Amino acid sequence: MVSHAAGRSPFFIACDHASRRIPRALGTLGLPESDLQRHIAWDIGAWAVALRLADALDAFTIGQAYSRLVIDCNRPPQVPSAIPEISEATPIPGNIGIGAAARAVRVEQIFRPYHDRIAAELDARADAPTLLVAVHSFTPVHTGVARPWHAGVLFNQDAGISRIMLELLRAEEGLVVGENQPYSVSGLSDYTAPVHAEARGLPYLELEIRQDLIAHDAGQLAWADRLIRLLPLAYRRFRGA
Repeated sequence: MVSHAAGRSPFFIACDHASRRIPRALGTLGLPESDLQRHIAWDIGAWAVALRLADALDAFTIGQAYSRLVIDCNRPPQVPSAIPEISEATPIPGNIGIGAAARAVRVEQIFRPYHDRIAAELDARADAPTLLVAVHSFTPVHTGVARPWHAGVLFNQDAGISRIMLELLRAEEGLVVGENQPYSVSGLSDYTAPVHAEARGLPYLELEIRQDLIAHDAGQLAWADRLIRLLPLAYRRFRGA
């Protein structure tokens, strides 16, 4: 899924968990519809926010069209969690015991095309200023523990623009913003930022927004408006403008 394919701004937006769709050949992976609507299947609200950013910022924006339960496109494909047999205590019957050949099909048909498109687009704009922005959402409660953050800024090797965005978000009234919370970035647990940004020497922001805040139109609009205002400001400060 691509929006603003010819976007001219420096912002390059990726949404790795944009959809809860499952290829017809895999049925429902043995899950009821109620589970496929949960966070285990996708990042609720993230794609809607990303599309609003694309429109306002004229930003190339790409989203994975299939559920992370089929294959998680923000995991190295060789790690077990890329095709989880269990997610947040929920067994995924259609993933249990699949062989190497079946895993390879998902990598070649879903994982590779998504990341090949990202790589090709970044190659094409190699001489243009670029900031990769990865948009995610997270659950308000995990394993029975409430999460206090409204949003998080995640980073690994490059904290430069991340710390600027942290400062800007924390200056917003009423927001609790985590630094590498509720997750952090590493080359073992993540793929998009380490491979497409860090390996290229590109600045990036990985943003997590609590899903209950963007599960509806009003929240998606409010968070998109906030990021439309803050992303250019963070980028200008990062560039020293």
